[in-house]
Amino acid sequence: MRSGLSCFIAALALTAIAAPLGAQGFKPSKPIEFVVHTGPGGGADVLARFIVTAMEKEKLLPVRMQVVNKTGGGGLTAMAYLAEKKGDTHTIAAFTGLWFTNPLMRAEAKFTMKDLTPIVRLVLEPAMIVVKSDAPYKTLKDFIDAAKKNPGQLKQSAGSIGARDWLVRQLLMKQTGANWAYISFPGGGERIAALLGGHVNMMLIEPQEAGEHIRAGNLRVIVQLSDKRLPPFRNVPTMKEAGFDANVPQVRGIIAPPGIPREVLTYWEDVFARFVKTPSWRKYLEDNLFVDGFQRSAELNKFIDEYSETTRGILRDGGVKVVR
Repeated sequence: MRSGLSCFIAALALTAIAAPLGAQGFKPSKPIEFVVHTGPGGGADVLARFIVTAMEKEKLLPVRMQVVNKTGGGGLTAMAYLAEKKGDTHTIAAFTGLWFTNPLMRAEAKFTMKDLTPIVRLVLEPAMIVVKSDAPYKTLKDFIDAAKKNPGQLKQSAGSIGARDWLVRQLLMKQTGANWAYISFPGGGERIAALLGGHVNMMLIEPQEAGEHIRAGNLRVIVQLSDKRLPPFRNVPTMKEAGFDANVPQVRGIIAPPGIPREVLTYWEDVFARFVKTPSWRKYLEDNLFVDGFQRSAELNKFIDEYSETTRGILRDGGVKVVR
């Protein structure tokens, strides 16, 4: 009996010794570098700093995280920086939709999302199309009809070519035959100022950015880019309800350098799987009107393929040269 018990214990010991590192588990041993492509106050920076604070509050990591801003190139600088840290187990980054689109249309881009290690998708960020409160457009159809009557005369306050607002414009113009100008501004504040000042006619904006101006009665929401109506705007139709197919998602998530061990990927997947269930994160989603879009790495990789292929088609239809 004793001999059998001894053999059993010995077998367990051998199993533990032979277990791969992934089974034993990776654990960070030094501070985590959290890379973002925007400067302080940008969307990715704000999200990353919230995650840092919430991770500490929820005690989900044994080490601290430090946000590192790598600006420039609409995400290309941050992507290149991440790629240079191949195999680094203590670096992650926050990605957005620009990390998908810019490499497709910029020859100088050396890396794509698939050259890195996608970890998780976190949110799908809704948006809305707004006009000045005294504008004659009560609905998106009103604006489209006006654009048809005055080709190229109406103006959209917007970001860079390839950004979500540009993609939505291309889809709407293709579906309706309407045409309006796309006026790029470097920052969100300037885009809003141009609309409020009457220099442009409409813009696509995130709910949390527009909230103050909507409450003050300066802006009117004419359509929502969301699968369902957001609680504060229950009287405003979604893009689908309005009769248009142009609901381009803004996606945000976490990605790591290429070549990290599988156990490191699994560790971060599990950490963020726990994180998205915390009260801190649930409140953040509610406060910012974000949609929970959590996906683990395998699902996220499929999403990347599908989203990139859809974006290629939109770019080509818009006359933009697709380089990869």
